[in-house]
Amino acid sequence: MFSPWDRWYSTSCCLCCHVRTGTIILGIWYMLINAVVLLILLSALNDPVQYRYHLTSSELGTDIDVMDDANICIATAISLLMILICGMATYGAYKQHAAWIIPFFCYQIFDFALNTLVAISVVVYPNTVQDYLQQLPGTFPYKEDIMSTNNMCLVFAVLLFIGCILTFKAYLICCVWNCYRYVSGRGTTEVLVYVTTNDTTVYLEVIWRAMKQRNKIQ
Repeated sequence: MFSPWDRWYSTSCCLCCHVRTGTIILGIWYMLINAVVLLILLSALNDPVQYRYHLTSSELGTDIDVMDDANICIATAISLLMILICGMATYGAYKQHAAWIIPFFCYQIFDFALNTLVAISVVVYPNTVQDYLQQLPGTFPYKEDIMSTNNMCLVFAVLLFIGCILTFKAYLICCVWNCYRYVSGRGTTEVLVYVTTNDTTVYLEVIWRAMKQRNKIQ
């Protein structure tokens, strides 16, 4: 009897790629994004004066320093951790080590849960969309036009956008999970084949010795 999860199991993903190939591409893509973020953060730490010049209070429309040295160091550590997790997933999919894929899968679940909480907060507190728009700088394009739109239309647009993102993230989670199941199942199959081959060899060897002993008696 098949479990309900087996209905969603597939060894192929978008563009007819194998789930291993898709997981490797996804891991490399996440590593590239986090590497770019890491370079920006390291540049900000290396030249904080120039960094703060580009992010002045007049451009941000606020007097709060949103990125001080402590926050940049925390963001740098998170980027390094993400690069490590994505590298582990890429290596695990390439070398077929299922345990190396688990951290990246857990990160995907955590990210999906955060986005779901954002969608729930928009539904429960619809006025947060207008509050967020008011915090945007005055130079933000089409700010006045967006704020003049009906609040329910804004909430619906935001929920539709978040819904599309959640659907895409759920599909990526499914691809990584199928890759994990494929790698785990392949390892189990290889062990079973090895054990079966070993048992067959021992069995044939016992038969050969019995026939040899019988020939000697005759």
